[in-house]
Amino acid sequence: MTVQVMPGVAARPEAEVYDFRSPATLARDQARALDLAFETFARQWGTQLTAKLRTVCRIATTGVLISAYDDYTARLPAGAALALVPMGGVAARAVFQLPAAALLEWVGRMLGGAGVIPPPERPFTTVELAMIRRLLDETLEELGYSFGAYLPRELAVEAVHASAQLAQAAAPADLMVVASFRLRIGEAELDATLAIPAAVLLPALGSVEEPAGPSENAARLRGQLAAAPVGVAARFTPLTVNPGVVLDLAVGDVLRLPHPASRPLDVAVDGIAVATAAIGSTGSRLACVVVDTEES
Repeated sequence: MTVQVMPGVAARPEAEVYDFRSPATLARDQARALDLAFETFARQWGTQLTAKLRTVCRIATTGVLISAYDDYTARLPAGAALALVPMGGVAARAVFQLPAAALLEWVGRMLGGAGVIPPPERPFTTVELAMIRRLLDETLEELGYSFGAYLPRELAVEAVHASAQLAQAAAPADLMVVASFRLRIGEAELDATLAIPAAVLLPALGSVEEPAGPSENAARLRGQLAAAPVGVAARFTPLTVNPGVVLDLAVGDVLRLPHPASRPLDVAVDGIAVATAAIGSTGSRLACVVVDTEES
């Protein structure tokens, strides 16, 4: 959409909606850590589904935000299945939301079917529910691997519900960290969400290392550079000749270098002169003694 500003008329700024019930926001370091963890999980999840469903699966994170639980459930699409996951020391559960029809299709693929989408308006059978829980438990292993110390070690599906009203994973005002995903399974695309109680993630993310200051960064850089191996060369003053001289060179020819005997050699690192040195020896080997460390 293109907005045209007429002469003499100021453009009206867009207002952002602020939810006073959910004023919490993520610090920059927390958001960066969450983005990295969810992106890692999306890659691992896509690899897992590719192996399970026998078709190429690509999964990408489309957003991460903090939302109250009732706001999160109000935005869930019709026909969504919700898997509840206990989070250890808090009463609220994490919620893994996927389209019920997609889960039934995945069960069909795992049983050798061609991936025909079944009618979504029916409950899961006992066999389907067992296969779905096993698949999601394996997905939660990838989630635990991606988040490391941010989440409890043992994650498993507690129950699978066909509606948010039956799920009741948290109190309406409980804050959830909600990640949205876009799944491409073969030629089909679908959306999924993962909501994790903020009471679990935010205290763990509070231990994220604060960014170092300029002096600390400089000290770390010097420490890394001091340990890096570099090639050092002692150079005479170079000689410039034309291609004809080079082509006519033969064994025994002598090239006179324009380097006075009294002048020190250049000590160069990666072609950059960093010091000068006089010719000497150490035992039976030639050596040079640094006489000046001024970079040229």
